[in-house]
Amino acid sequence: MRRDYVAGPNDGGLTVTDLAAFPIARRWPAEHPDRLQLYSMPTPNGVKVSIMLEETGLPYEAHRIDFAREDQKSPEFLSLNPNGKIPAIIDPAGPGGRPLGLFESGAILLYLADKTGRFVPADPVGRWQAIQWVMFQMGGVGPMFGQLGFFHKFAGRDYEDKRPRDRYVAEAVRLLGVMDAALAKGPWFLGEDYTIADIAMVGWVNALVGFYGAGDLVGFDRFANVRAWLERGLARPAVQRGLTIPA
Repeated sequence: MRRDYVAGPNDGGLTVTDLAAFPIARRWPAEHPDRLQLYSMPTPNGVKVSIMLEETGLPYEAHRIDFAREDQKSPEFLSLNPNGKIPAIIDPAGPGGRPLGLFESGAILLYLADKTGRFVPADPVGRWQAIQWVMFQMGGVGPMFGQLGFFHKFAGRDYEDKRPRDRYVAEAVRLLGVMDAALAKGPWFLGEDYTIADIAMVGWVNALVGFYGAGDLVGFDRFANVRAWLERGLARPAVQRGLTIPA
């Protein structure tokens, strides 16, 4: 993982910390306990954090949470995230230099942005504009694209009644329209600035047209601004790396 991060004023110092107080660290031992620990899979939600970590250059260690083995339901994982979802992190150099465990990808993005002072505007107006788009992704893009993926690619595709699928198709199209209008104003969701708003959404849009294979279903090509934005995002080396982590 990237190791070129230079500690900033909000880090509290990257000191070696005993992670034994966290049960998850006993099941997935840290080779480098002084680095941020990532527990994840390269899903659309998981890659939000791996992309952010690659973009910032924070030193970290990635642990694969294997869905096939139901690792996310294990007592050790639930001790860090009682919701049983990836991603989750432990930062050994959290606020005040004390270790901090966090779950929920949006919260982790905000935490890492504040920790590094990167990918979120310093001015309050810009900061809240970035946050609103992260909330848009979490409340709309993620749930709706994910349900569409279920009904189009996974078990739901065998349902004879196509009304549930079509409901999510319609909502995905509506959300893409909102995104397309916003991206008509600049290359990124905050205009010229690439932020956590873009990081939150790039994995989901990429999955919609790639992994879920729903591009034709939603008429993706008509959303020219979203298509161009996705191409810009996928061209970033940190995004390319983050989409594959954990391996």
